[in-house]
Amino acid sequence: MNVERRGQKYFIETYGCQMNESDTERIGGQLEELGYAPADDLQDADIVILNTCSIRQNAEEKVYGKIGEVKKLKERNPKVLLGIAGCMAQENKNKLIQRMPVIDFVIGPYHIHDLKDIISRHDAVGSHVVMAELNSQRVQDYSELRAVRKSKIFAWVPIMQGCNKYCTYCIVPYVRGKETSRTIPDVYGEVKRLAEEGYKEITLLGQNVNSYGLDFRDGTNFGELIRSLDDIEGIERIRYMSSHPRDMTFDMVDAMAESSKVVRHMHLPVQHGSNAMLRRMNRGYTIEHFKELLAYVREKMPDTVITTDLITGFPGETEEMHKETLQLLEDLRFDSAYTFIYSPRRGTPAARMEDQIDDATKHRRLQEIMDVENDISLACNQQMVGKTYMVIVEGPTKQTEDNWFGRTSGNKMIIFPKEKNIAIGDTICVKVDTAQTWILKGQMVE
Repeated sequence: MNVERRGQKYFIETYGCQMNESDTERIGGQLEELGYAPADDLQDADIVILNTCSIRQNAEEKVYGKIGEVKKLKERNPKVLLGIAGCMAQENKNKLIQRMPVIDFVIGPYHIHDLKDIISRHDAVGSHVVMAELNSQRVQDYSELRAVRKSKIFAWVPIMQGCNKYCTYCIVPYVRGKETSRTIPDVYGEVKRLAEEGYKEITLLGQNVNSYGLDFRDGTNFGELIRSLDDIEGIERIRYMSSHPRDMTFDMVDAMAESSKVVRHMHLPVQHGSNAMLRRMNRGYTIEHFKELLAYVREKMPDTVITTDLITGFPGETEEMHKETLQLLEDLRFDSAYTFIYSPRRGTPAARMEDQIDDATKHRRLQEIMDVENDISLACNQQMVGKTYMVIVEGPTKQTEDNWFGRTSGNKMIIFPKEKNIAIGDTICVKVDTAQTWILKGQMVE
């Protein structure tokens, strides 16, 4: 431990996806190995790291606003270090420091393992270190890095990095690089250690978990990984994200259906209801294929909760194409949908496309999609009233200590009155008595 860091504190602000959340846990681990302790507030920190996202423009704007806050902090205490990590750091590299000289160092997603060395060797404020090369040949497996996990019950487990799909709207392949998978023994070993430490639920992470193992070119795949993890005692639930319809196979569905641990929740982003739009997005599948895949999932796992992602306002989207998305929602009846207005990202093909959609049309179409899906989500939840579900207790709600909540295998949140004999991490039965669009309410039962 670096003695100089004892008594100093760190603060990490995380933006974006669950992969960034997992990266933040390992960034925290590197800082604590240097002797830093976590700060409760940015104002108390000696080092601030913003782990950034570049998927949408508003995510970057939030980061620049936070950098402004840290600038004021550094004016009061010039010894405070400011680092920018994550996808925005990878995308912008030197431009970040040129625009905001208050930044001391920039590290891309593949340089978490360099963090201790950066801080130790470049201690002076204003040293302006940039480490954001994207070279898949030097990618290291971060699973061996110490992680400061937020929970003692739920754990992120990265199984791969990068993406090879190059959807025309997405910046991820450019900032996360090519798909690189961990071996099954590596993943198995981490999950087994987590089970021994008392974790009950893990989430397997990747930009596209259905592509897991394809880079090995030896037949390794996501279904094989799922089957290998099923015998680990202590783990009650295995979640995974994100999936891609292009690489999902019937064998993977079979592996999930056969597993005693894989949750009955599948998030499968369809993105649009029009084949023409899917081609422009370079998604690599058709609506017909998606429907066939979903039908197989529901045949093998009838109780599975299906959620999806949708983008509206993509360049060239006509009113008829928009109506195809609305019809798809009616046909497939997803339990919920994460809906997004298309946001141009510099450097992607879609940003250069003609026929960009005006903001007013985008917002109108988004509202129409949300109106249809909200009715469907409520109807799906209403079908759960009167039924009993196993949930893992997560703790009190934000509104009151008297109500606690947990999630079903299908990832539905149920709120229930706190009982004296329960604790965070307990697995209990809750009977649903009220359904709302986004949550359920119920009572604990024996």
